[in-house]
Amino acid sequence: MKFARLGAPGAEIPVLVDGDRYLDLRPVTSDVNGDFLASDFRDRVATALAAGELPELADAAEQRIGAPIARPSAVICIGQNYAAHARESGSEPPTIPIMFLKTPNTVVGPNDAVTIPRGSEKTDWEVELGIVIGARASYLDSPEEADAHIAGYVTANDVSERAYQMEVSGGQWSKGKIAPGFNPTGPWLVTSDEVEVDRLRLRSWVNGEPRQDSNTDDMIFDVRVIVHHLSQYVTLEPGDLILTGTPQGVAFGGKFPYLRAGDVVDIEIEGLGHQRQEFVAWEAQK
Repeated sequence: MKFARLGAPGAEIPVLVDGDRYLDLRPVTSDVNGDFLASDFRDRVATALAAGELPELADAAEQRIGAPIARPSAVICIGQNYAAHARESGSEPPTIPIMFLKTPNTVVGPNDAVTIPRGSEKTDWEVELGIVIGARASYLDSPEEADAHIAGYVTANDVSERAYQMEVSGGQWSKGKIAPGFNPTGPWLVTSDEVEVDRLRLRSWVNGEPRQDSNTDDMIFDVRVIVHHLSQYVTLEPGDLILTGTPQGVAFGGKFPYLRAGDVVDIEIEGLGHQRQEFVAWEAQK
């Protein structure tokens, strides 16, 4: 199943994407949130679909595409999870997962404009596979248990400001990761039963020029290892989002320039959809 949320920020309508139809999920749930994902949501939706209880959203094509999940309680990220990206960053591949945090207000629609932070000269793009948690996970005994706690997967752009991340970080990375809108997500949440998660192509472009082109089979720590590892330190709640790292081909590696106002970034993961953001200059609020 594919889920999306359409409409203005804060007023998105949850929908089931059924071929070229967008079916209103409000007879089943008020939103694609933790409560919905923690339920037997696939069975509930399948039953409603079979009963003809999900009306088609007539104006779906005109609607803004929001993030496919409501604001999560946590956004947890894994750093340097592709060996080539670790090396282009000047590091050896890690032996245990590196964790950092983004704030929930970074999660925005896949095509929303992204504001470059005030004074930034090193804003960067990162295509990433996102895991959406479907059942609380705490102290899992093995990676094999992780699948039962995953609702599905999303495309994400882990936008980063590298000076804030590396130069004024104080030893941690989150300062460069938490500007509002720094996590375009979607367009879809695709349920885990429909995703061959260990073999997905990830790509990015800037102004139409190729940047990243890799595959999740190159990840150092796969999704099950990540969920199991994180569960030893944090309780993962339904609706939480985990970003699993980016492959090589970002500006931080030195081959490409950082983003400037007017640049357009395209992000795509096989089977999980395409997103596009224009990066815009910061302006003082009036």
